[in-house]
Amino acid sequence: MNLSSSLHIAQTLEKELGIAVEYHGGVLQPFLQIKSEYLRSICTFLNKTPGFYFDFLHCITCVDNGPSAGTLDLIYHLSSLPLEHGIILKMTLPREDSEAPSLTELWKTADWHEREIFDLFGVKFTGHPDLRRILLPADWQGHPLRKDYVEQTHYHGIKVKWE
Repeated sequence: MNLSSSLHIAQTLEKELGIAVEYHGGVLQPFLQIKSEYLRSICTFLNKTPGFYFDFLHCITCVDNGPSAGTLDLIYHLSSLPLEHGIILKMTLPREDSEAPSLTELWKTADWHEREIFDLFGVKFTGHPDLRRILLPADWQGHPLRKDYVEQTHYHGIKVKWE
């Protein structure tokens, strides 16, 4: 999969949509840093525009940058299977009350990834058709992949933490 088209895509987004994005090319996998309010319009453009046709969302990854940084990063890996190119989009969100638009209308694979991130990191995806926990019980306390997560010692009278 060719990621070298990232700079061209960044320039096209600025020209066609008037959205400024930061191109980060001096890394192993080049990426575009975007703002969350533009995620849906950028992804719709990348999915629907001939010549780009990003028809596959591989994954959405969340990274907790820790309480001192106060941010979470969402990283989207997209590919165009027929055109054999890919792109990585990255957004930084505040840790408190973190929200991002859902992409389930564009890619069905977003459903599970968004639910997993909601469950384990607490990010709310606005517009998601069924945003609820997917790996943990509905009444579980906290989000286990956050760096400041404190494990429960008991769950419904069952010991879940051993010393």
